[in-house]
Amino acid sequence: MRKILILLGPPGAGKGTVGKKLSENWNIPLISSGDILRENVKKETHLGKKAKEYMEKGELVPDSIVTEVIKERIKMDDCKNGFILDGYPRNRKQAEILDGILENDNKLLAVNLVADDEFLVKRLANRRVCEKCGAIYHLINMPPKKPGICDICGGKLIQREDDKEEIIRNRLKVYKKETAPLLDYYKEKGVLKEVRGDQELEKTVSQIEKLW
Repeated sequence: MRKILILLGPPGAGKGTVGKKLSENWNIPLISSGDILRENVKKETHLGKKAKEYMEKGELVPDSIVTEVIKERIKMDDCKNGFILDGYPRNRKQAEILDGILENDNKLLAVNLVADDEFLVKRLANRRVCEKCGAIYHLINMPPKKPGICDICGGKLIQREDDKEEIIRNRLKVYKKETAPLLDYYKEKGVLKEVRGDQELEKTVSQIEKLW
């Protein structure tokens, strides 16, 4: 039976960090819709060019674009024992599409990471990303050894356009409007659990692992 974990929660709740740790522990891939979309933007693919217009304004990328990239990714061999989804599905329609794509032999769990808005704004506004290897830093909690330089590859650290305060607040507003009905969808299916995203990483990871 395939293990499928859907990580839900507002921007900055720690979905990527938590997902990465669980991916290592369970030896199944973490599939981030944001990373896949950014990769497409970087490579200037047809889907990437379309997605870029929305991402730079802090708006959600349309279902059709996101679903296409996710569909292709979960068909790959490394997903045969399961996978973790971060950033998808974002709304009820996407969840229904995902249910249609998935086979029956899956154990699916949706975990909602919760945190207060001000905590999320502070966390995201201080986030920096290596433009070369994608490593994530935090100016307060996890700063690089050398300011502005990646510890891993020596690449330049940048603030993503969608991590600027004004954009963050818009992203949170969009998230609440678009994604809240999704929580009801998984609640109705009896697979939704809630875990705090504003506590120590190990604590969050441990609480999720116990849910299985």
